[in-house]
Amino acid sequence: MPNKTLEPAIAAAALAAQGQRRWADMIDDYPRNSDGDALRRVAGDGSDMAKSMVVDFTVVAKDEASATSIARAAIDLGYEPKVETDDGEWWCTCSCSMVLTYESVVAAQVQLNTLAAPLGGSTDGWGTFGNV
Repeated sequence: MPNKTLEPAIAAAALAAQGQRRWADMIDDYPRNSDGDALRRVAGDGSDMAKSMVVDFTVVAKDEASATSIARAAIDLGYEPKVETDDGEWWCTCSCSMVLTYESVVAAQVQLNTLAAPLGGSTDGWGTFGNV
């Protein structure tokens, strides 16, 4: 509890620091792997992990036809896909709004891998700008 004689701004900063420490303790619940590390970064950047945010999943494809087929199938699963290319490499960015949990990230990647594998594709990470 902050000292009641502190200036109001200092007291507010002290309370915020206490909240940050509690939040840091809570985010240790994420697994120690690339998805857990990414979730810790999103939370550490100030996103409210209990609220939805747009998440972009990258699905690499063997060619344009495969990327286009992945995009069409992703629409049926509720994603907003965008086919992209650079230096002859093709991928489909599949975006959706979701509450970001370890389980939801893993489930989405499994879902997209299941969709993409028969088409010669696979997931290759995800990202978000959070909801700050």
